[in-house]
Amino acid sequence: MTSKDTSEKSLPPSVRPTLVMFLILLPALCGAIDVNCSEPTQPALLKALAPIFNLSAIRPVMNMTTPTNVSTFFTLYGILGVDEKSQLLITFLWLNYWWKNEYVSWDPVQCGTNKISLPRNKFWVPDIVINEFMDENTAPEVPYVYLYSNGAVHDAKPVRVVSSCNLDIYTFPFDIQNCTLTFNSYLHYSTDIEISLGKSAENITKYSKQVITTMGEWELLDITSHKNTLSSSTGPHIAELVFNIRVRRRATLYVVNLLIPSCFLITVDLFSFLLPPQAVDRSSFKMTLILGYTVFLLIMNDLLPITGNTIPLINVFFSLCLALMVASLLETILVTNLLSSSANFSPVPRWVQVFVLQILALLVCMPQKTKEPKGSGKQFCERDMKLNTVVAQQKAANGLPGEKGPAADSLAVQELRSLGRDLQAIRLQVEQQQGDSKSSEEWMQVGFIIDRLLFGVYILFISVSFITIMIIWSNSYNQ
Repeated sequence: MTSKDTSEKSLPPSVRPTLVMFLILLPALCGAIDVNCSEPTQPALLKALAPIFNLSAIRPVMNMTTPTNVSTFFTLYGILGVDEKSQLLITFLWLNYWWKNEYVSWDPVQCGTNKISLPRNKFWVPDIVINEFMDENTAPEVPYVYLYSNGAVHDAKPVRVVSSCNLDIYTFPFDIQNCTLTFNSYLHYSTDIEISLGKSAENITKYSKQVITTMGEWELLDITSHKNTLSSSTGPHIAELVFNIRVRRRATLYVVNLLIPSCFLITVDLFSFLLPPQAVDRSSFKMTLILGYTVFLLIMNDLLPITGNTIPLINVFFSLCLALMVASLLETILVTNLLSSSANFSPVPRWVQVFVLQILALLVCMPQKTKEPKGSGKQFCERDMKLNTVVAQQKAANGLPGEKGPAADSLAVQELRSLGRDLQAIRLQVEQQQGDSKSSEEWMQVGFIIDRLLFGVYILFISVSFITIMIIWSNSYNQ
């Protein structure tokens, strides 16, 4: 018995298969495997590639210090949706990875082809992941990769990406979102796997716009990319390839179903100021408008974004519209009360006279008209003078020859005094009524000024809102 047989028998049975595998892999670890096809057919090529399949567990490089360059790009085939509440972007991508297998090469003429599709599990595949991935990939699995005669490996597969995205919906529905997809190796450092861009970002954007099939709520603007390095405290950095995807919401649906009806209702409420304030129909009309606007907001609530991050500007617009409607109803109730019950009110306070009847009146172009009331003190003085003249003439007439004596004179004077007291009481009552009428007119003027002021606020709000909407809408389409 030879020493070789003795050494083989001395090995445990469990180690012998490992030794055999090591002896098979030893030539491959020292250089590339020559693929020689016996004939230019796929079965002959597959048979010649059999030793390569045993190397699927290791990175396909001759020198372990040489990094494997993985060329990466994708095509955005569809934008499936955006979840504002969960801050998610749902897309469908066609991923493409290219890398070099240094262990294999063959002569295309000898083997009859320059590429062959083989099962994915027969080769080493880089562990490239998308950092923002938040859910399971439900796209169909592709079990094959392409192997080329120069050792290049092409891995293409569809991926349904549910990625996290920091959504900014302040300018909803004219918002533009910028979401990122970061590709990197999950385990290997840049000394092992280096990621590069396989196609320019301009070509990725152009081709994605050509093949994209979803024509729903979102529109693709552009795709940009840049390389980044993720530092590690325990070793070398990890190479990253970052793609920025900018999408814009198509706002036509929201303009037609939300903004235009809301503007119509607020405009109708604006023209309700042309109705007489003291009319009961004006209050009923405004209450009907508020009820209709509330029902409209409840029906269209599903179209509004739900998020706790920021409050969209359109929600502020709807709240202001509803607040103005409620304020106009309260103002109508106040004005109606002032016009119908102002005679029972106390005189207008001094600060109200200064602030409302003077300052606000000039602001709304309703200056207070000063006119002398009927039956003024001057007229009453003239009446007193005429009355005294009549009394004097009556006394002179009574003093003519044929007068009846002192008793008759005394009776006439008493009658005249009684008549004077009655006239004095009547004058005081008339003056009091005129004072109450002046106070009532001032309160009515306060009501009209408040009504005109709210009408101006309505016009200003509608004008500013319309201009703001048009500017934001225009800026969103200029980006």
